[in-house]
Amino acid sequence: MTLGTGTRKIIKDIRFWILLFFLLRLIGIENPPLEISHNWRQSLTNMIARNFVETDANILYPRIDMAGNASGIIGSEFPFFNYLIYLLSLAFGFDHWYGRLINLIVSSFGIYFFYRLVEKLCNARIAFNAAIVLLASIWFAFSRKVMPDTFSVSFVIIGLFYCYDYLISGSKWKLLLYFCFASLGMLCKIPALCLLSPLAILLFIDTIDQRRKIHVYLISLISIITVSLWYFYWVPHLLATYNYPLYFPKGIMEGIKEILPLLPQLFEKFYFSSLSSYVAFAFFIVGIVLLIRSKDKQLKFGIGLITLVFLIFVIKTGSIFPLHNYYIIPFTPVMALIAGYGIEKFSLKYQYLIIILISFEGIANQQHDFFIKDSEKYKLSLEVIADTYIGKNKLVVINGGQSPQQIYFLHRKGWTVESDFINKENLDSLKTLGASFFILNKKVFDTNIEYYSLLASTESFNIYKIE
Repeated sequence: MTLGTGTRKIIKDIRFWILLFFLLRLIGIENPPLEISHNWRQSLTNMIARNFVETDANILYPRIDMAGNASGIIGSEFPFFNYLIYLLSLAFGFDHWYGRLINLIVSSFGIYFFYRLVEKLCNARIAFNAAIVLLASIWFAFSRKVMPDTFSVSFVIIGLFYCYDYLISGSKWKLLLYFCFASLGMLCKIPALCLLSPLAILLFIDTIDQRRKIHVYLISLISIITVSLWYFYWVPHLLATYNYPLYFPKGIMEGIKEILPLLPQLFEKFYFSSLSSYVAFAFFIVGIVLLIRSKDKQLKFGIGLITLVFLIFVIKTGSIFPLHNYYIIPFTPVMALIAGYGIEKFSLKYQYLIIILISFEGIANQQHDFFIKDSEKYKLSLEVIADTYIGKNKLVVINGGQSPQQIYFLHRKGWTVESDFINKENLDSLKTLGASFFILNKKVFDTNIEYYSLLASTESFNIYKIE
């Protein structure tokens, strides 16, 4: 049986595959942040968005619930992603999953503009292969999480596409679009900045109009200044004023010292986490070899510059990078491009077979992230418990560890502590700061507490009045 001309045309259109992957990732899109992987970061993102809805909608002052009796204002990335959740909540009321849908939509557009950019820089076949590899990579799972990582990189990719278009066409509105998308992407996650590094090559391309080069550099400078004002002026101000950081950048030597004992975990982020497929990584290696042998100096230098700048970010994060798989996301499009470059050198029938294998492997390695384990669903009862026994303005303590997840589901402000913190002296110290209730997660740490009044007990939680 042979496919009709219309069917073949649809299958060869990258928009069909982007839509197919979009629909596939709608499975479990309404899930609250209860999946095992990165629930803490999603809870924090939602927490900031919910506080825009309920506390203060000023985008310059993102705030969390686990800062005890303090304001909760936090020094973090620019909360544009959180603010989109807030705006959607104004129309429909707040819900846990809005960020998933927002991220999925933006990241799907990011894949499409990635395809179009690579098509212009290389050719349509490399672009198609690279886009499929990217669809099945770590982006498959993280583009539906309530996290700004693929979201931010997508904005920068869209910005780069319009930057390229401006250099060719000279259309000023495309230059403006470049500024808007690139700036927002870097503001949401500053490591996405590494994707702008190939713009340095413009200096050596004589065929591009000099004025357009200057315009791109001026706009890029304004964009970077805007991003720097947030991260190097406003965030330090928030930290100095409210004393609650989200991240801790390291010095170069400090970062290297932290990474050296974690080299196996570091390498794993490149050979597996990024592309989520050993087949894809094999063709990434093939692509590197072929690219080195090629005469395409501009592509080699561009990828080399991105790699160099990204490695600086890796070092600045220290141990955080090898211990968290999503920090590789800004570099994943580069790896997908190189893998697509390697795949393109094979005959067409083998290219189809290769991308099918990569897609199946990538999906199989990440499908578990679409489903919530029954063992985690008990946390959804926290807000019901709080609404029954605890006033909205009361401060609480819960043994949720360092993760904000449980205090997020509790929908109260207060402290989340490790279980070994639980004793009368420590809890009394929080009582002096305003804590009124202590919630014991018995699934995490089931202990007998006799020094406070037990208000209620469920299968999973005990609720104590701190008196």
